[in-house]
Amino acid sequence: MESVTQITGAPQKLKVSATSISDSTFQQVCGERLLFNDVSLIGTKITNANLSDLEIEGAQLGGAYLHNIGMPPKGHPGYDENARQRPLTFEKCDLSNSKIKHCDLSGVEISDCKISNAKINGIYVEELLKSYNDNQK
Repeated sequence: MESVTQITGAPQKLKVSATSISDSTFQQVCGERLLFNDVSLIGTKITNANLSDLEIEGAQLGGAYLHNIGMPPKGHPGYDENARQRPLTFEKCDLSNSKIKHCDLSGVEISDCKISNAKINGIYVEELLKSYNDNQK
């Protein structure tokens, strides 16, 4: 039997295990330092959130859609013209066949990665590197 528990106001520390909280809603909640271990979050949507220092490890993200990630844009109530996005780190990730569109990749460093069939603006990266190396000779 499904029950509904409503928590409002007072700070709470919850220990939830071996249960389903599917279809739950969290609004205007401080959830710092949460730990999710061995969970299914299929179809979960996080909007208007500060996920600084978020760490995701050993996760399957197939079909994930990450968009509008970064500092709030000009005109947004949280906009601060002096704020700077801290760098993100992707390590040992399978991003094969993924798409990166309309993103600021200024200063991005890619090292020790497989790049076969990777393209930038329709041009194969391997060809770009070969052309660059040929011009350096």
